[in-house]
Amino acid sequence: MLLAIDCGNTNTVFSIWDGTRFIATWRTSTQHQRTADQYYVWLSTLMNFQKIDPKITDVIISSTVPRVVFNLRVLSDRYFNTRPLVVGKPDCLLPVDVRVDAGTQVGPDRLVNTVAGNSLYGGDLILVDFGTATTFDVVDTDGAYVGGVIAPGVNLSLEALHLAAAALPHVDISKPQSVVGTNTVACMQSGIFWGYVGLVREICARIKAERDRPMQVISTGGLAPLFQQSTDLFDVVREDLTMHGLTVIHKYNSSERAGT
Repeated sequence: MLLAIDCGNTNTVFSIWDGTRFIATWRTSTQHQRTADQYYVWLSTLMNFQKIDPKITDVIISSTVPRVVFNLRVLSDRYFNTRPLVVGKPDCLLPVDVRVDAGTQVGPDRLVNTVAGNSLYGGDLILVDFGTATTFDVVDTDGAYVGGVIAPGVNLSLEALHLAAAALPHVDISKPQSVVGTNTVACMQSGIFWGYVGLVREICARIKAERDRPMQVISTGGLAPLFQQSTDLFDVVREDLTMHGLTVIHKYNSSERAGT
C-alpha cells in the first residue's frame, strides 16, 4: 500500500492508497518540531482504530515546508522500511513538463496539482487551490505547467484583519446572508467572501483572455465547496486533487524504474 503525504503550511494530510482507492485520510497541523516517532505513534493509533493493516510498502511526499521533510523521511525509513519519493527532488520524475523562467522553484503542491489535473481533465486548465495561499496554476494544452498566480489565502486575510485592526474580531468564513452587513462580523464575512469571489472570477477571466482559448477551471482545497455553493466560479470541485496527483506521480516513477 502507498502512504501519500501532503504537507502544507497549515495542515499535513496522510492518505493510504490501496491501488484502486483511498481507504483512509487523516489530517494534522503542520509542525516542523514533530519527530518521526511522534508521527508514527499518531498514525499507527489511527490505523489501529480503523482496523487498517499497517503494511505500507511505498511512501510519497509533497511538502511546501522543507523543514518537515527530514522527519517524514525518517518516518518512512524507520517504520515502513522504504525510501520515500519526494516531489521536487531530482529522483522524482514528473509525467508533465514544467515551463517557467530558468532558476524558478515551483512549489511541489502546484506540480502535483498540475499532474492530477492533466490526468483527470486533460490540458487547458486553471487550477485554483484554496490553501494558506490561494494559488492559480495554468496547465497548457499538452499538460505542462506554464505558470500561475499567488494571492493571500482566505483565512490568512481574515487573520490579518483581526491582528492589524484592534476593533475587528476573529471570524470564520461563511457566505453572508446579504452583501451589506449590519454588524461587524457580517461586514467582515461579506468583504472576504464576495471579495474572493471577485478575485477568483477576475483572475480566471484575465488568464483565459491572455491565453485566448477555452479553459476549464478546477478547484481544490477546504474552502472550494463553500465558494462553489453559491456561485458558478468553477467547472469542477475536486477536494482530493493533490492526493490523486501523488498517486499518479508514484505510478509514473514505478513504471519508469521498471522500464515499462
